[in-house]
Amino acid sequence: MARRKRGLTAEDTELWEKVKLATTPMVKPRPKKTDEVEPQPVFKPKIAKPKTRIQPFQLGQNAKPTKAMNKLAPSMRDEISNQPVQMDKKAYTKLTRGRLLPEAKIDLHGMTLDRAHPALNAFIQRSYGQGLRLVLVVTGKGKIKEDHGPIPSRIGVLRHQVPMWLNQMPLKPLVMQITHAHGKHGAGGAYYVYLRRQR
Repeated sequence: MARRKRGLTAEDTELWEKVKLATTPMVKPRPKKTDEVEPQPVFKPKIAKPKTRIQPFQLGQNAKPTKAMNKLAPSMRDEISNQPVQMDKKAYTKLTRGRLLPEAKIDLHGMTLDRAHPALNAFIQRSYGQGLRLVLVVTGKGKIKEDHGPIPSRIGVLRHQVPMWLNQMPLKPLVMQITHAHGKHGAGGAYYVYLRRQR
């Protein structure tokens, strides 16, 4: 004989509900699996704050002024004029006014530098050896030439070089004063050279 399935009576169901309410489950119930994907957190990009507007300016406007670095060397005329007077002042005044006559003269006008330098050395040494005091050195004023180079060339190379040669060895110990000649002796194209006395 087959057994009949016995279901819960209403009294049993009521009792079971009371037991369920009075007890705590030992394990938390697992959440039901779903096909839904958890939403990922959205990262908001950082927006840079607008920079302050740059005020108009000029380069170097706050720089302190400095001395000019491109100061040109003084001209030979200025350099000779600014030399201290070594000779007697009365004689120097007469010399600059053209009242003293040169005792000897050399004309370097038209010579190249390699010919003019030894010629000047020999002339000054010879004049000093003869006991002369005032000699005239003619250099010429120089010609204006067409210059195509990046560095400007001086007008009157000899006029520029002669005072430098006179202030170098072996002539420096023999020379007391160099000055520009008076107009009647060549002006800007000649020099008076006043020699020291022989020792």
